[in-house]
Amino acid sequence: MSTPIRFFYRGAVHEVNDVAPTQTILQHLREDLHCTGTKEGCAEGDCGACTVVVGSLENGELQMRSVNSCIQFTPTLDGKALFTVEDLAQQDGNLHPVQQALVECHGSQCGFCTPGFAMSLWGMYLKQEGREPSRCEIDDALSGNLCRCTGYRPIIDAAKRMVTLPRVDFDRAAVTGQLQALQRDAGATYEYGGQTFHAPRTLDELVAVRAAHPKATILAGSTDVGLWVTKQMRDLTDVIYLGHVAELKTVREQDGFIEIGAGVSLEDAYAAICKHYEAALGELWQRFASLPIRNAGTLGGNVANGSPIGDSMPWLIAIGSELVLRGPDGERTMPLENFYLGYQVKDWRDGEFVQAVRVPLPRPNVAFRTYKLAKRFDQDISAVCAAFAFTLADGIVVEARIAYGGMAATPKRAAQAEGLLNGRAWDEAAVTEAMAALAQDYAPLSDMRASSAYRMKTAQNLLRRYWLETRKDNPLPPNAVNPFATALA
Repeated sequence: MSTPIRFFYRGAVHEVNDVAPTQTILQHLREDLHCTGTKEGCAEGDCGACTVVVGSLENGELQMRSVNSCIQFTPTLDGKALFTVEDLAQQDGNLHPVQQALVECHGSQCGFCTPGFAMSLWGMYLKQEGREPSRCEIDDALSGNLCRCTGYRPIIDAAKRMVTLPRVDFDRAAVTGQLQALQRDAGATYEYGGQTFHAPRTLDELVAVRAAHPKATILAGSTDVGLWVTKQMRDLTDVIYLGHVAELKTVREQDGFIEIGAGVSLEDAYAAICKHYEAALGELWQRFASLPIRNAGTLGGNVANGSPIGDSMPWLIAIGSELVLRGPDGERTMPLENFYLGYQVKDWRDGEFVQAVRVPLPRPNVAFRTYKLAKRFDQDISAVCAAFAFTLADGIVVEARIAYGGMAATPKRAAQAEGLLNGRAWDEAAVTEAMAALAQDYAPLSDMRASSAYRMKTAQNLLRRYWLETRKDNPLPPNAVNPFATALA
């Protein structure tokens, strides 16, 4: 029996019964609700014209997150609240401070991208609570919004101006009360047109649903699966959504690890991990896609997808992270590097899914660094992503761990270079030999992002850079803060 989708929208509970499970929120807004303020630009989460804010209850607290509606499926709204640019208009007819600031600062020209900018700014407005945002906070909030007209300066001016205008408060208590009434005690299944959307509420329900539908597509943040539908036009018959499973949304520290549940957003996962690794990961966190993508995507989904150009896997592998898999036979844990067997081939057993990622807490004498090379600073896929975690003692390499993304069919360690360095003095002769050995570890491809020769040369140079930063005679202090991360904090 199909269960209707219910969510809070425009001051009332909205119920949906007759749309495809893979219909996007953007399509539902424009085609069914005829709310056309939200625009479609790219249909792949890159331009931000479709930005909306979604409210959800997490541990009883209302969380408001900007997301790209063009790649989020309508059934994922069940039990949540949806806010669009139409919600910014005040009951007395006045503009919201976000809108007023855009008008006063001439932040809109052709206007197509403006609703998305307004919603990203509103998402930040809710967090600032009257405090003027820093330039870095503004850049991060707007990292997912593209504009062809303004050059961004007037929009940045509007972000500063909006908090100086008379404040308009958001009634969190009222929305929280509405969402509490919408919460379900058990999993739900939505069906339409031969497609099924399963939304379990507990880990046990998820195990049972996965066992019953082993070929179903597992959906976490939809930042990749959404494109399967909008760009590749795939027909997803069965979908299993992880977004309501509370056990997958936990972050905890135990046994020397930070355990990140597979349902924890990328933004929350990186925030928890960077409490311990800000120097190494601060810049990568800010450059990992845009804020709306990080708000929707999950670290577990990023790892399960296993893209060879994904930015999380190299550093997770370098510091020795583990993967917790769950299936009908229970849990099993493995080193993350052992999970990837070949291009898009992973060590799955029947009915398994990613339950958690276990990230080691910092260990003494381990020098950890990450580096991302891409054509743009913001919102760009890496040409090369490198991670190094060497255990050093008195200038000797006790254990070298090197991992790269973008260099092979999978995120992969540099076994030849590591073997050459282990037990050696960490000096220029050793690093020069290890740089040459990388050619035995990788045979990178040429594509639109970089040539094979560029990838190899930059991978070698990043290893030298790591040596320059960590060599015994001139290392950075053990707790040195990445200057880029400091600027972006």
